[in-house]
Amino acid sequence: MPNGIYHSFSDRKRAGKKSFAVLIDPDKVNDQSMAKLIELSVSSKVDYFFVGGSLVVSNYLDQCLQLIRKSCSIPTVLFPGSPSQVSKYADALLYLSLISGRNAELLIGQHVVSAPMVKKSGLEVMSTGYMVVDGGAPTTVSYISNSSPLPSDKSEIAVCTALAGEMLGMKLIYMDAGSGAKNPISETMISKVAQSIAVPLIVGGGIVDPEKAYLNCKAGADIIVVGNAIEKDSSLIREMADAVHSIPALV
Repeated sequence: MPNGIYHSFSDRKRAGKKSFAVLIDPDKVNDQSMAKLIELSVSSKVDYFFVGGSLVVSNYLDQCLQLIRKSCSIPTVLFPGSPSQVSKYADALLYLSLISGRNAELLIGQHVVSAPMVKKSGLEVMSTGYMVVDGGAPTTVSYISNSSPLPSDKSEIAVCTALAGEMLGMKLIYMDAGSGAKNPISETMISKVAQSIAVPLIVGGGIVDPEKAYLNCKAGADIIVVGNAIEKDSSLIREMADAVHSIPALV
């Protein structure tokens, strides 16, 4: 995008416009399924594609991003599970620091190693305070990160963690219950975090129906990210997008 993805995030937040992002795991798609996904996303007015996964074991990342770029104008944002998930074919990169955990490797260690490669990629880099919240089931991200999630009923811990991330200079806060979470993040926690920070708030994990997407936006989420539910039923894209975009913008 001409003025950058973060500029887009910030402008939409200031205007009270809620955004819907489809999360694509390169390990779970191919050219055929991507063509259908892109067509549905364009017709549903999806705002962003987030691309990545906790484990990208295929070599489809670059091809996936190139296919999106060739087929539509929806911006692509890398949501990497490791430093190796960097591609020059994306528009921007969420530079994730796991501020909810105590694993120094994912707080700063891997960033030190990946920084030269990320700089060379030419991608727009968005520092992101990444907060994993207990979704009621073990998730890949918890296993890979070797770090315990935030308790789902401790909103005050989430608020303080998000505040710390913002004051450390994070441009975004991303709260995630993890792929396939049994329980999505509560509206209470989302609301309290949203009221405490000024930077855009991204929420994902366990959002399986349009009503939950809508309620999360009403609670204060600026960007809703859905992946697992759409993998099971791609027709949900339109309903999810409509629910998110039904929230009236600020006058």
